[in-house]
Amino acid sequence: QVRMVESGGGLVQAGGSLRLSCTASGLPLDDYAMGWFRQAPGQEREGVSFMTRSGRATYYTHSVEGRFTISQDKAKNALYLQMDSLKPEDTGMYFCAAGPCWLVATFSLVRSPNSGYWGQGTQVTVSS
Repeated sequence: QVRMVESGGGLVQAGGSLRLSCTASGLPLDDYAMGWFRQAPGQEREGVSFMTRSGRATYYTHSVEGRFTISQDKAKNALYLQMDSLKPEDTGMYFCAAGPCWLVATFSLVRSPNSGYWGQGTQVTVSS
């Protein structure tokens, strides 16, 4: 059984930091890529960051570049997202997902959600 479990969300003031964690189990992660996605109220889910399994390549959506840092611990099958200098527009439900590399890397997994595996999400709220 595949499980993706996120944690680390919360309420923080603008300019603050949070560190999200995701632990995956039940799937051969060497065959998948993992990334972070988010969904603000009333908006579509969007990609935030992606890291290759090798760790050699990372990608960030433009709005979080320079503020967020993705990392992983392959021994723990864990993916992290360090979020600094948070802004109110970063508010939303954050999801960890695993899927085919080409879908995760292009953030296209949001249009084919059944092609991957998703966690239940962790809420991030940034107050102004």
